Amino acid sequence: DLHSIPTRRSSDLRILFARADSTSARAGLTIARQFENPALSLSYTKDTPQQHVLMSVPLDYPWLRNARIGAAASGLGAARYRFEFERAAIAFEADTAYTSALAEAKRAEFSRRTAREADSVLTLARLRRDAGDGSELDLQLASVSLGQLANVAARDSLDAIAAVLDVQALMGLPSDVVSLVMADTLEANGLPADTPAGTQLLVAAAEEDLRQTDQALTLEKRLLFGAPSLAVGWDQHDPTDPKAGVLPTVGIALPLPLFNQNRGTILLAQAQRDRAEAALALARREGAQQLARARRELALARDRLGRSERLVTSANQVAQLSLLAYREGASALPNVIEAQRIARETLAQYVNDVAAVRNAAGIVRLLTLTVHRNDQ
Repeated sequence: DLHSIPTRRSSDLRILFARADSTSARAGLTIARQFENPALSLSYTKDTPQQHVLMSVPLDYPWLRNARIGAAASGLGAARYRFEFERAAIAFEADTAYTSALAEAKRAEFSRRTAREADSVLTLARLRRDAGDGSELDLQLASVSLGQLANVAARDSLDAIAAVLDVQALMGLPSDVVSLVMADTLEANGLPADTPAGTQLLVAAAEEDLRQTDQALTLEKRLLFGAPSLAVGWDQHDPTDPKAGVLPTVGIALPLPLFNQNRGTILLAQAQRDRAEAALALARREGAQQLARARRELALARDRLGRSERLVTSANQVAQLSLLAYREGASALPNVIEAQRIARETLAQYVNDVAAVRNAAGIVRLLTLTVHRNDQ
């Protein structure tokens, strides 16, 4: 429906474009394989015989037909590889959105827990003030800290809901009410292994493009002498000689390259072939660079995640010890609030690092999708 196109998501449009390209390439292969229809000619003259029936059947040289079909088949292969890459890219986009939703949900959980801990600190500060062991300043400071953390928890909860709604939109579900339950856990699992042997999808598509332009150039060069057509028919009805009967007619038409030697189309095919060769070199270089950069980012994200895991344990211990020291009167309230802030930020950084590792691993898996030589 053309009226629904402006409201479609970009992922839907990408897959629609890729599917249309594949359908067009498949239609091109069908056209390349088909044979031209014969032409039937009926004529009448005053000369005898007066009735003429002629059927012209176009002939197709095998070397022309093979080159034409080969070019179309390579075009279909390139379209198929690009379609596979677009489908994988959309799956990666959905996985990234799902990871973001898990991270937002985890941050919201941490924020709510931190707000509950701040409420416990406020209760403790009120008890100490009533007992004469604390000050009004500590009570007000704990109240302000609780209000700030409650606002942060509310904002994180809204962000978590918005992230889930984004996932529902990518899945084609209504995105006005939360109906999806995030059952997965936020873990840095499923990391990619070593690069498999084979050719990257976009590089394979560029190779098919080059193969297609090679075949098209070969076809244009061979078209200097076009395919002939065979004419078969008969003449009949001679009033001067009723016994003449039917007179068979056989002929052949050969195109002669007198005025057009196909130089323009050959030059155009050569330019397209050169462009496809340059595009293949660029695809190989960019594919290698992107994969190397993605692997570096994955290694860096895993290193950050390892440090964050160690810091989380230490930050939680500091927060618990500072609260215990304040309860026993051995520490001031600002120290407790600062320790809880550090623990909260450390937990948030840990969540960000886990999400970064999952997303970096997804990019590596996307860039290492390959086509094995025995499948091409």
